[in-house]
Amino acid sequence: MIKWKTLIRPGVILLSIFLVVSCQVNNKNKVLKLAHGLDPSHPVHKGMVFMAETLKEKSRGQLTIDIYPSGQLGSEQQCVELLQIGSLAITKVSAAVMEGFTKKFKVLGLPYVFRSKEHGYKVLDGEIGRELLVGAEEFWIRGLCFYDAGSRSFYTIDKPIESPEDLEGLKIRVMKSITAMEMVKSLGGSPTPISYGELYTALQSGVVDGAENNPPSFYTSHHYEVCKHYSLDEHTSVPDVLIVSKAIWDSLTEQEQKWLQEAALESVPVQRKYWAQSVEESLRAVQEAGVKIYYPNKAPFANKVQNLLDSYKEDVSLKDLLERIEAVETN
Repeated sequence: MIKWKTLIRPGVILLSIFLVVSCQVNNKNKVLKLAHGLDPSHPVHKGMVFMAETLKEKSRGQLTIDIYPSGQLGSEQQCVELLQIGSLAITKVSAAVMEGFTKKFKVLGLPYVFRSKEHGYKVLDGEIGRELLVGAEEFWIRGLCFYDAGSRSFYTIDKPIESPEDLEGLKIRVMKSITAMEMVKSLGGSPTPISYGELYTALQSGVVDGAENNPPSFYTSHHYEVCKHYSLDEHTSVPDVLIVSKAIWDSLTEQEQKWLQEAALESVPVQRKYWAQSVEESLRAVQEAGVKIYYPNKAPFANKVQNLLDSYKEDVSLKDLLERIEAVETN
């Protein structure tokens, strides 16, 4: 796991000099700058567009957002660093990145921590989610909301993963996350951290036997061209987090903060609809390209990683959080 909280480097500060100020004031109207690395067709970007439109409507143009997608203002790491020093107002990160600021975010990356999608939504939309969003303010980061980033499942080159035993001896690419590595180890695979940009080549050359990700990412990355087996075990459901610079947040009036927070929260159900549509379209597209979809029994996978979840309960604060998550009821 990259220690993000220590990564504010002189180079980033120099880069920020060349960026437009993150919160411009023009004729008493403020413009917030939002940057991220996703393509404009991505459902998370579409959710941000809805948020920007909603904010403009709520504030009658007094507070607006300019969005810079596709890494125009830097990588995810650079955007976080610029946000911390107030040179960028808003960006999007995976909840896995937030582990570097507050350890409580680790629980969101644990396998099968959510019983269902509805359970996950209720946790993130409720008191627990609100606590997590404001848990990194000492690092000049404040969370606005959680966006759906789907569930991650295994895709492989030569054989399907229909049970944990099928992972034995396979090299599986994972994110640079301790939690992700421990999960694959618990299931019997060999976790291999590789940057996302290098993964296609790694699969093609056989450096790894497979990887794990959500359907839209599996499709848009073109990994389906190499991996013809996709097993929807849905082991983790790590959300995205929309974060705002604490410095910029504190510079807003109470009314402006209210407008921004409301617009962010109102964009959440809209983004989730975009995500659901994207999942359906992606699964259909990869099947048409020759990928076989499997729906394995999740119980053996969940049982195999139970010791991993139990190990996290050795930390009192994480134990309390996990028990509170387990106690959240769904209708």
